[in-house]
Amino acid sequence: MKVADIRNQLADAINRVAYAGERITLERRGKVVAALVSMEDLELLERLEDKADIKAARKALKEKGGITLEELKKKYGI
Repeated sequence: MKVADIRNQLADAINRVAYAGERITLERRGKVVAALVSMEDLELLERLEDKADIKAARKALKEKGGITLEELKKKYGI
């Protein structure tokens, strides 16, 4: 859907997303620039991002060569 079209059809687009589970991409000058998704989809995406962040943090904790928070504060004068 073009961004210009969404201005006139916003209520309909919201209903399609919220009640029919549709995902609507928005285009500007022929390029997809945004998307409308349901809260359920957004919450799923956020949970997946959180899981990926936790996995990366656990991996980083296992790596050697890091410094403690106190060392970091001292290094940057915090």
